[in-house]
Amino acid sequence: MKAFFTKFKKFLIDTYEDRRIPERDKKIFLTIAALLTLRILFIPDWIPVIGPLDVLILLGILGDFLFNILDQNLMLSHYPWGMKSFARLKRIAQFFAFFAPGFLTNHIWQYTKDPF
Repeated sequence: MKAFFTKFKKFLIDTYEDRRIPERDKKIFLTIAALLTLRILFIPDWIPVIGPLDVLILLGILGDFLFNILDQNLMLSHYPWGMKSFARLKRIAQFFAFFAPGFLTNHIWQYTKDPF
């Protein structure tokens, strides 16, 4: 398990340090990740049904950025595991991206995909 977290940490750091990703996007990504990590929630979890909604929205925004906004080649250049796990992780991220409001995800990221 320790090896997994070591690879995952290296993956996140390498992706974060990639020069192709704008600094503004990196700061937004770190802010959202910190909100999730520190469990700073906007809607209390004890409220039924809508309590966990903010977590789903934040996970959706992160998943959308990593697997829909960023180029697949950029992600795969840092991804330490096989293509099968990447495809599985992409499907999970796309599920969470369903919860991210489109008007928000379309306007917060500056990264533009490679036209080729």
